[in-house]
Amino acid sequence: MMAAGKGDAAKGKVVFGYCTSCHNADSTEKKSGPGLKGLYKKDKLNNGKKPADASVKARIEEGGGGMPPYREMLSEAEKEDLLAYLRTL
Repeated sequence: MMAAGKGDAAKGKVVFGYCTSCHNADSTEKKSGPGLKGLYKKDKLNNGKKPADASVKARIEEGGGGMPPYREMLSEAEKEDLLAYLRTL
């Protein structure tokens, strides 16, 4: 279903430190943002798109729904690591 992309999940967990103030990694419980456990197993994201690297990365880069854009705040490598980590949730 989903090809393993680039990125290092262990490094992505560290990058996810930026996200923990608004997102839970270990539950679907909402903080100020949605809980991300099982993100890639969902039928669709809150924006209606299918959970795939491209749509998740676009959300990270563009933000929206109260989330700030991280396009300039994270390097491409950090984004790839973060996606690798999110795929493990």
